[in-house]
Amino acid sequence: MASATTDRDEKAMATDVIAPGGADEGNERPRPPEPTRSVGGGFFHVYKSGQGYWTRMGTAAGAGLIGLLTANFIYSELPPRIEYLQQHHNAALAIAVGFLVVFGLICWYFINKPTAADFLIATDLEMKKVNWTSRQELIGSTKVVIIFMFLIAGILFVTDILFGYFFYFIRVLEHRPF
Repeated sequence: MASATTDRDEKAMATDVIAPGGADEGNERPRPPEPTRSVGGGFFHVYKSGQGYWTRMGTAAGAGLIGLLTANFIYSELPPRIEYLQQHHNAALAIAVGFLVVFGLICWYFINKPTAADFLIATDLEMKKVNWTSRQELIGSTKVVIIFMFLIAGILFVTDILFGYFFYFIRVLEHRPF
């Protein structure tokens, strides 16, 4: 058997040539493509590991915080409600640690699920497109917000005092505002 390549596509396609003297002499048949195998795999394989790193780490940190706070709640609030755990605090600790392990595995699964991981990767890419303000613009905007906050607070204070005196003079209020 001989093997030949053609330049019909950008990729060279390998074809089989039928041996001389055969029924289909001179006809070429394309070979089926080789099956691709995914490298890695398994439960602890990170889907598209090099992409969306900071978004995934932020999601993992948030999930870890929720898991730790929930485990603390379980450890502190479960023993008063269950008589057995009041005497065996190690059992309450084991339940809290067990919760953390199961919660961590569930979070790992959902963060590395292809649809969720693609969403986090897209979020990371969109955050890189954001035009962040410079330090000078941020300070200028903060000054404007603070000035307008005090200006509006002053206007509301003066308006409140004027209405207070108005209601005092028409005898709705018994005491002066000041």
